[in-house]
This record gives sequence, C-alpha cells and structure tokens, in this order.
Amino acid sequence: MKNVILSCLFIAASTSLYSQNIGGIEDELIAENVPKVTDLTITTATLLVDSVAMIPFFNEYASDWNNSKVHPYNVDLTKMTDSIPLVLSHSECDYAHSVCGDINSEFGYRRNRFHYGIDVDLNVGDDVLASFEGIIRIAKYDKTYGNVIVIRHQNGLETLYAHLSKFEAQVGDYVQAGDLIALGGNTGRSTGPHLHFEVRYLGEPINPNDIIDFVNGRLKMDELALTDENFAYLKEIRKRKYYSVRSGDSLSRIAVRKGVTISKLCSLNGISRNSILQIGQNIRYN
Repeated sequence: MKNVILSCLFIAASTSLYSQNIGGIEDELIAENVPKVTDLTITTATLLVDSVAMIPFFNEYASDWNNSKVHPYNVDLTKMTDSIPLVLSHSECDYAHSVCGDINSEFGYRRNRFHYGIDVDLNVGDDVLASFEGIIRIAKYDKTYGNVIVIRHQNGLETLYAHLSKFEAQVGDYVQAGDLIALGGNTGRSTGPHLHFEVRYLGEPINPNDIIDFVNGRLKMDELALTDENFAYLKEIRKRKYYSVRSGDSLSRIAVRKGVTISKLCSLNGISRNSILQIGQNIRYN
C-alpha cells in the first residue's frame, strides 16, 4: 500500500453547507457500540497530497475532497438526462470482493426505512478489502456507521465500509483492489458483527446488486452506463414526509396536526394505536 502523503501541498477539504439526509442505517435505533480503542483519529480537515491530479474525479465532485463528512454532497441524480459511462474493470485484478459472507440485509426498505447498502455477515477481526483502486477520503468514527472508511475510486464511484473494529489504512492512502483496509467489527449502530457496504456516485446511493454478483464475488459487468433509472427509487423516498415526536405528543395529536387519520399513521409506520412513542422518533404521515 502506498501513501499519497508525499509533499507539502495542503488542499483544504471543502466544508460543504449541505449534508444528505440519507444515512445508510438510520433506522437502527439502538445503543451505539463504541469501540474501546480509537485506532485512528482525524483531527484536521486538510489532506496532504502530492497534487490535485492524484485525487480521483476531483473536478466531477466539484473539487470537494472532504475528510470530515461522510456524505458532504448535494446532488440530485434523479434528474440526470444523459448516461454516464463508468469503467469498473479492465481486468480481473481491478475488482476484489471486500468480504465473503452471507447477505443478512439487502438494499431497500427495512422496517419502513430505506437501507442504502448491503450487510454482509462476518466475524469481528475478519479482513475487509478495498473493492477498487482509489484513495481513502474518510477513516473515522461515526455515531451511526461506527468506524467507517470511504474510498474515492478511479472509476468515479465511492465505496463505504462500516462497523469496522480496526483501521488498517488512513486518510490519503492510495489502495489497490484487494488491499487490506480494515478489520470487521460491530461498532456504531449495529445489532451484530457485519460489514455495511455502500456504493455511491456523487453521494447518491447505487444498489450494489446492480454491479456486483455477491453470490460469486465478482462484477456483473466491466462498464456501467449510469442513468436516472439507477436512482429512480429515490423519487418516491424523497416524497415521504416525517414528523419528529416531541414531548407530550400522541398519535391523535399528530394525526390532527398533519390532517391524517390515526389508522393511516399506524399503517404507514407499522405500529398500533397503543404503541408508545419516543421523543425524537420519526413518524411518517404521507
């Protein structure tokens, strides 16, 4: 593994005012499993690199190389009109399956919330490998993802690896497909050891099943023609509206406030009229 921290040229990471409200596992409302030892702490938002040209797709990402926010981008690809060709592989060496294990949670709706990645079963301490060649943009602890790594790849994609127990690479590291980047774990909002794996382009989640055959551990194609169809599911998600429960709220009070019936609230949220609401709980009302 080669570290790209080679010279004294500082590139300030963008401090975008925007942050996507589409975290990968926001529905897992359980206590955080905070690691006892923080293996890597990023205390600065600057990255020391040899040149801007070394950062993959720097211009396409609007010069946004952010080492503090996991999801700093503000892009809506549901409105794209042209296809974007992304070369995933020139040879078999260009892709490595990050973790070989059973899928225990797919991309899609889960308990009335959307799960923006795929959960792969593993044991704490199992090797987690980089899927493609690229440079590590994020390596930090996040309250939801736990220990998380994000890699910006030469093909324009970003992949995310969450709930890690230990970092084996750091921000600015240049990695090849198949390089060891971390050990699997159970940190953050997690119900058990697994790898939460996401694929994104300009911050917008792509179903990993669109490009990866998880049964056989290989790519489904060498080139991906990215279109608005890859993001069509987001249109329906973004139409949904939620109310955050406050002190003293009840289903009847929320129903009156939002002009809907209690029955509809129950149906939309998979709850009953007798369910106990928690302060801060998000209740869908449309």
